[in-house]
Amino acid sequence: QHSNVTSYRATAVAIISLEAFAGLWINAFLVCVLCIAWLKKKTLNSNEKILLLLGCSRFCYLCISWIYSFLSLIYPNYLYDHPTFQLTVFFQSFSNCSNLWVSACLCVFYCIKIANFRSRFFMYLKVKIDRIMSWLLLGSGLSALAIGITSYDIADKKLSNSLNFTREGYVLKLTNKTDEYLFHVYFIYGFGFVTSFTAVIISALLLLFSLWRHKHKMQKNSFNCLSMDAHIKAMKSILSFLVMYSINFLFLILSLISSTKEEKHVAFLGLIFLYAFPSFHSLILIFSNPRLEKTLIRILSCVKCKVC
Repeated sequence: QHSNVTSYRATAVAIISLEAFAGLWINAFLVCVLCIAWLKKKTLNSNEKILLLLGCSRFCYLCISWIYSFLSLIYPNYLYDHPTFQLTVFFQSFSNCSNLWVSACLCVFYCIKIANFRSRFFMYLKVKIDRIMSWLLLGSGLSALAIGITSYDIADKKLSNSLNFTREGYVLKLTNKTDEYLFHVYFIYGFGFVTSFTAVIISALLLLFSLWRHKHKMQKNSFNCLSMDAHIKAMKSILSFLVMYSINFLFLILSLISSTKEEKHVAFLGLIFLYAFPSFHSLILIFSNPRLEKTLIRILSCVKCKVC
């Protein structure tokens, strides 16, 4: 039984490390390209600002999540020391919530920038989109910080109530007890995820309705328009976000349920997708941006030439 537990932990660490390092490389590439463009142009548009913050938050989230998973599986006695556990929970909550809400801000940006509605309020949003995005990003950061502080406080109180056990022979019992207390932290994650998921759904529905109206108008007037292509590209991006958010939400619920029960396989399956989500989502963003796509293809072609 001990060998089975050891092999399970080694396999979990290997798979999670592979996914985490792949995601770190992808998001580091995203951040580096945008930072170089920022230094050259001395400015960034709203879309690039959102992508830059998204890449930074995902890079930090993958780092902290990998550290937490590695310590919880290999060195649990070091993880549940003060203040290692509390700080890990704080940074993980902060980076995860900022990642989700900045992703939602990107979908809202696409919706406002591309959708066509004659409402005065919508036209006002379209004109003031840069200022609105700055305030939304600031609000997302402050909200994520508040959730991180709340998670730190919950972890500190619950862990202090669990430290009646000695180190030797009670690490597993302490881990299970702390995982039950982490239900409250996962509940906070769920709140952040539901709000961002709602923003993505509303953006997708509005953009889909705008696309339908625009297509109907084009068929009636019998002419083509570049706005149609912009609608379709934005719709593909948001729909891909929506599908991945839906799957991610399902695995988040599974992780939340398994945190109160001894269901290691369900929790492991949820962790695999939760680690893969930032990587695949960032890849979609890279290939939907012409500058990032060309830079990535150029780097890969140079690496291929050197290898050959």
